[in-house]
Amino acid sequence: MTRDEASATLVSVPSTDAACCAPLTRETITAADAEVFSRRLKALADPVRLRLVSIVAASEGQEACVCDLIEPVGLSQPTVSHHLKILTEAGFLSRSKRGTWAYYRLVPGALDAVAAPLRSV
Repeated sequence: MTRDEASATLVSVPSTDAACCAPLTRETITAADAEVFSRRLKALADPVRLRLVSIVAASEGQEACVCDLIEPVGLSQPTVSHHLKILTEAGFLSRSKRGTWAYYRLVPGALDAVAAPLRSV
């Protein structure tokens, strides 16, 4: 079959004014909210950071000293502190200093807040 013959066998479909997709049934996330949400997800999208959040969440009072977080993840103190800083800046953990040690606490509702946009998607 030649190219001209193939073109001649195409069937044209009449256009309609009907929408090709189903209408939205609820509000979607805004572009600005998606930007904030993606930054927060990126902070969690690291196996070490997920473990750190899990360890802090499972600790008594949902609080842990940085000295107790180093061994479970098997990384150096500066590396653990770097990950904790990212989680703190993203709003998942809060930090308080006691003497020479830093203590990290899970921010109440932080994990629920990050899951909320996914529930509405």
